[in-house]
Amino acid sequence: MSGIRLTSEELNLLMLFENVTKTVAKDCIIDNKEGRIIFVVKPEDIGQAIGKRGANIKKIREQLGRPIDIVELSDTPEKFIENALSPARVESINIVKTKEKLIAFVKVSAEDRGIAIGKNGKNVARARMLAKRHFGIDDVVIN
Repeated sequence: MSGIRLTSEELNLLMLFENVTKTVAKDCIIDNKEGRIIFVVKPEDIGQAIGKRGANIKKIREQLGRPIDIVELSDTPEKFIENALSPARVESINIVKTKEKLIAFVKVSAEDRGIAIGKNGKNVARARMLAKRHFGIDDVVIN
């Protein structure tokens, strides 16, 4: 998480998350546009972070009164973008560098296209935010 600066509000949310889940979140993003909070956790902590039958997410959602997204961290931008688009099944990701931008082109099956994009584009927006913040990727395009 080097280079990522958290606001005091995000730090407070990380502490709440850690108190409820007993896991360490690696990042927290307040997405005011969608009214949600996105937490990023290590792969080995994802199950505990979610909790039995989603109990931890429900508890945090009730305390904050906002939707909660949990995304599994990865060392590679391709896997991280795939995780951010879950539960959509990603077929391939091709990261292309143009003169001024780094763009990830994501191929999903036709039946998962709606899931990958999400209602009003919220799932692809989550992937864009996380890809930019963690890997400097300027755009995520669903094909």
